[in-house]
Amino acid sequence: MIDNTGKNALLFGVRNDSSIVWAIALKLVESKCNVALSVDHDNLSVVQTLVKDLPIEVFACDIRKDDELELIFTVLGKKWQQIDYMLHGVAYGNHKVMCSSPPGVKEEAPDFIDIPFDDFMDSFDISAFSFMRICKMGRSLLAEQASILTLTYHASQKVFPGYAGMAINKAALENMVKYLAYYFGKSGIRVNALSAGLVMTTSAGGIKGVRKLRKMTKNSAPLGNISKEDVANGALYYFSDLSKGNTGNLHYIDGGLNVMAVATDQNE
Repeated sequence: MIDNTGKNALLFGVRNDSSIVWAIALKLVESKCNVALSVDHDNLSVVQTLVKDLPIEVFACDIRKDDELELIFTVLGKKWQQIDYMLHGVAYGNHKVMCSSPPGVKEEAPDFIDIPFDDFMDSFDISAFSFMRICKMGRSLLAEQASILTLTYHASQKVFPGYAGMAINKAALENMVKYLAYYFGKSGIRVNALSAGLVMTTSAGGIKGVRKLRKMTKNSAPLGNISKEDVANGALYYFSDLSKGNTGNLHYIDGGLNVMAVATDQNE
């Protein structure tokens, strides 16, 4: 087991116990890392209940607001002095950005070419630019050889119609990883991305046809579907000294689906 005794991790993006970021938080606690979570105001009470018996500190934060982020870094700077690991797991796009209307939303979603600018820019701010924002605001606290990680999805590379505008956000996020890896390299800080396969999180539930996609992955990916614990194990590698030679990586944890050119059925 990786020993992170004395290390400090700040994670952004927990919504509930189905979140990939929550699975990563539990892995870090198991490795004896100090953990703090930044959660959206709407999810604060849910997450506070989750951490009730765990040594995890929780902050409510709108990741679009500099003053709320600054407060988190100020408090942790006094408590920890430095941050060793930082995770960006925040993403949001409404049905107008996803170009598909989930159950309960009666308004018809637009075609891809008609995505409203304001809706898209809000989703970009939350899902992509916020990664730049937390890196900028947290850089003075980052330890030597700190590790920064974000979560992405293969729709950045291939067409997933039910993901639509969010795919643009993920593509931008992956490009930011490359440039931030270069920027922070001179400080010995590494920046990487995990491209996770479809896990049945609350966020994934908003993707049109998600259960069909999960079935396709089960039948087509060499290793089948993955779990949020699989992603958490991958994150733990980057949140340890084992990954000191890695930066700028796009690391797939999707059962191998990304290598497949066509959908297949391994049971045939």
